[in-house]
Amino acid sequence: MTAAADLLTVTDLRKTFDVSPPWVTRVATGQGRQVLRAVDGVSFAIPQGGTLSVVGESGCGKTTVARCVAGLTPPSGGEIRFRGAVVDAGQGGVPSWRKDIQMIFQDPYGSLNPRWRVGRIVGDPIVGLGLGHSRAEVKERVAALLSDVGLSPADADKFPHEFSGGQRQRIAVARALASAPSLVVCDEPTSALDVSVQAQILNLMRDLQDEHGLTYLFISHNLAVVDFVSDRVAVMYLGRIVEIADRDAIFDRPAHPYTRILIRSAPDLVEIGARRAPMQGEVPNPIAPPSGCTFHPRCPLATERCRTEAPALRPFEAGQVACHRPGEAL
Repeated sequence: MTAAADLLTVTDLRKTFDVSPPWVTRVATGQGRQVLRAVDGVSFAIPQGGTLSVVGESGCGKTTVARCVAGLTPPSGGEIRFRGAVVDAGQGGVPSWRKDIQMIFQDPYGSLNPRWRVGRIVGDPIVGLGLGHSRAEVKERVAALLSDVGLSPADADKFPHEFSGGQRQRIAVARALASAPSLVVCDEPTSALDVSVQAQILNLMRDLQDEHGLTYLFISHNLAVVDFVSDRVAVMYLGRIVEIADRDAIFDRPAHPYTRILIRSAPDLVEIGARRAPMQGEVPNPIAPPSGCTFHPRCPLATERCRTEAPALRPFEAGQVACHRPGEAL
């Protein structure tokens, strides 16, 4: 797939947060400022109609990437382009890309306004973006969206508390589709749901992707979900992408030690009862990350070079990997 066909292109994305103690505390203790590098030089592209999943442990920066792409959080550096135009979270008014990029949030209980009826929740983007010319048109569009996600048009008159978790997430999906977007950013949309309900929502999202030609940026820590929905997979660790490749290459021939340990530690129905070695050690403090390769304190293949020289993301076999010893046996 050529760059011209890429719907979304992210280049050297960076996001830092100032987590310094208050000024008075810094003066009294002699501490300097503390900066958290939540996202540290992330680059990827997604073609029209494709799905890129970003996977990694909690705190690796997945959600921050999602919020930057959706325009909810301004990046500290780098560039995000959608159809060639820069996505600027600080842009005034309603930017041209706003209706084309929507987001589904993780918590189906917290992402819906409990004081609004479903009809208003789903119809608000239509009204706010000026996509409906009359109340009747908005109402008709809301009814169609609710039907698309497996709910009844009559549900428009109900409040969120009258629905189950899975039904609420269907409402969130309908709201995301209200502006007829091209790109939907999915921030762990099934992690708060029961397994059987997860399957329903994932099947729904795949059907909607086929029907509407949607492009997904899918954030998850669940490898089974990632395997089901993805075309390509990016593995993040401590704010950086350590490996990115097609789904089959990631799961069949993972090159980075972190990726291999993640996949080996996941439950597998083929090897029920097999002993699995958990990931060793703790995630380092992102305020003061290790030198060199940030994974080296937990990596069984680490050498002196790993401790001193940060590996660049470079081509390796079917994808790209940031490792000095890619593909070597653990």
